[in-house]
Amino acid sequence: MRLAKLDTPVLVYPLVTFRILFGLVMLLSTIRFISLGWIDDHYIDPIIHFTYYGFSWIKVGPPWLMYTLHALMLFAALGIMLGAFYRLSAIVFFLSFTYVELIDITYYLNHYYFVSWVSLLLILLPANRYFSYDVWRKSVPSENFTPWWTIAVLQFMIALVYTFAGLAKINDHWLMEAMPLKIWLPAHHHLPVVGNLLSQEWIAYAFSWAGMLFDCSVFFLLLYKPTRIFAWITLVFFHAITGVLFQIGVFPVVMISASLIFFSPEWHHKLLLSIQKLIGYVGNSTVFNHSYTTPTFVKVVLICFVVFHLLFPWRYILYPGNIFWTEEGYRFSWRVMLMEKAGTATFYVKDSLTNREGVVDNSEFLNSHQEKQMAMQPDMILQYAKFLRAEFIKRGLNDPLVRAEVYVTLNGAPSRLLIDPTVNIAALEDTWKTKNWIMP
Repeated sequence: MRLAKLDTPVLVYPLVTFRILFGLVMLLSTIRFISLGWIDDHYIDPIIHFTYYGFSWIKVGPPWLMYTLHALMLFAALGIMLGAFYRLSAIVFFLSFTYVELIDITYYLNHYYFVSWVSLLLILLPANRYFSYDVWRKSVPSENFTPWWTIAVLQFMIALVYTFAGLAKINDHWLMEAMPLKIWLPAHHHLPVVGNLLSQEWIAYAFSWAGMLFDCSVFFLLLYKPTRIFAWITLVFFHAITGVLFQIGVFPVVMISASLIFFSPEWHHKLLLSIQKLIGYVGNSTVFNHSYTTPTFVKVVLICFVVFHLLFPWRYILYPGNIFWTEEGYRFSWRVMLMEKAGTATFYVKDSLTNREGVVDNSEFLNSHQEKQMAMQPDMILQYAKFLRAEFIKRGLNDPLVRAEVYVTLNGAPSRLLIDPTVNIAALEDTWKTKNWIMP
């Protein structure tokens, strides 16, 4: 594709609708997060926070800061939705949202990763140049057109989520064994009407194959006008079902609203005119700008952005072993609900001088969700071991050694040792290299 294509003028309306809906969903999501008391549960109450590799310098702030950040996030989401002080709102939302998500790896979700990248993109996109508070107060000109890349890059992000999720489902566990749906679906046998159906094995296979085919094809079906309506209705149906059956938060709402950007500019224009009429909005005179020249620097950054996102999810192939078992390269690769995994972790701390060894009560240091996630993810096990070493040094132990017996079950298989139970985990360092202390 020639770089000149990036500057091709297209109608701005899909970008404006995306801004409004994204801001609205983030506003409601932040209100939900605060009202459920998750600021305390996730950030203030825990004794330890598990950090992302390379981001150990990100630390939780005092309670007043965490509440202030979420308040800022709320108003920034409102600013994005209204197009009010838009650039500042987008910057504040990106920084505050990404900061709180980087505090603890325990709460990693694919759609949080998606939201961080999209909010970063919104800083660069002229999504406030039509039907916005900024246009109304004449701080920016009103424009009907925008460079093609400003809409295409958001479509690209949506394509990433579905296509990589679909490709990841092309494996024996998902297609040939219908795992983990064969475990998950019968758990909903109590549902009226469909409960008995969900208990039948063939339904698990049907859902597995349908999910793979949907994820792999929905982007192309949305892109192609004759199949767009069918694809979007299917998408809504798909996310409605998964939203009912599984605890996946606001992910369905995020993707349903975001996918509307594939609809024609004419469709979005009619929608925006209806909203304007409903609220009595009277904007400024529209400027028709048919000539754009995106700076070369921005084009280079855009190309690097696309290349990174196309390559980074494949890093798992550099590691030996089963990615579902080792989880090396698992995060940030758009692997959505692909496995049923659970573990139990028993940690032992030994005084090097006396050789006395004791068992750790994990609940003394971790909340239930942290303990559940830690017990099946090697990098979290490593961080916890280092925390225990530091903690027991404070309690008077001499050069404490920390080992763990971690038994994990994957997709209904019998529990097996995840890591070498003889290794002093606290003496290890986390790197990009293969963790050879993970049992095969």
